[in-house]
Amino acid sequence: MSGSNPWDAEWEVSEVLAKHLVYSQFPQLSQESVRLFGHGWDNTVYLVGDRYVFRFPRRSIAVPLLETEGKLLPMLADRITIPYSKPLFYGAGTSEYPPPFLGYDYLPGTYPIGLTDGQRLSSARTLAKFLKELHAFPVLTARENGAPSDHRNLTDLASRKEKMVRHLADLKGYIRGEDYRLISDYLQQLTTDRVEPKEVFLHGDLHFKNMLVDEKGRISGIIDWGDINIGHPACDLNVAYSFLPPAARTSFFQVYGGIDGETKLLARLIAVFIPMMILHQAVTDRDEAIADEAINNIRRALAD
Repeated sequence: MSGSNPWDAEWEVSEVLAKHLVYSQFPQLSQESVRLFGHGWDNTVYLVGDRYVFRFPRRSIAVPLLETEGKLLPMLADRITIPYSKPLFYGAGTSEYPPPFLGYDYLPGTYPIGLTDGQRLSSARTLAKFLKELHAFPVLTARENGAPSDHRNLTDLASRKEKMVRHLADLKGYIRGEDYRLISDYLQQLTTDRVEPKEVFLHGDLHFKNMLVDEKGRISGIIDWGDINIGHPACDLNVAYSFLPPAARTSFFQVYGGIDGETKLLARLIAVFIPMMILHQAVTDRDEAIADEAINNIRRALAD
């Protein structure tokens, strides 16, 4: 594996530091326990008591995104129908830890790992309605409150393909031969270099580690909004391919609305790209459950 990864932290937040930051800035929480909940590429997450989750940026790139999130997420309360992370506590940077941080209501649920096709189908229309509502949020309002525009240049398929080829080479010794060939064949057949830009308000990082399900496997929450931006709807619509099996997509698009060929092409590409990145990190972290779900996401995305 390569020595520099996009999830390498610039700021490490220990439990001792997290407690100090939370207790000193929010004394009303000083009797609550603070324990590590996990981390993503951009943030370290701590559970405070059993009611709140605090996210601390791990990388400088996450800071302006967190600040934008703090402004925009409260505006979604009356617009979307799936529970989501609403900021309640706005923490300020200190000499020990320079960036700001946010605290939210804790959303119960688990990652959608190992669900049956039937369980996934049961959430198709709910997920489609959520994205239809989210993508209808006024772009001008989002922009006025700091949402960046396609800050990852997702419509450049040629550049994205190059990154995927490199990651696939890194993964060759860690995945089954048939999975390697499946991804390799897909990338070889991908000849479109770019799609036309479109602008809607996006979650921006929608994948199984940012989704929660209840005990029956139904979608119950959307978390980690640190990549909200204005860009191509395919960025979020990737879940129609990575999360949903082929049989559920008709139901999804009946609610969301039809999409054109370029949107479908880009959505499927992202449905392979994001799980590849998650798989790369899971292999590094030796997290077999996440690695297995990531490769299953890719298989679903390329199933038809």
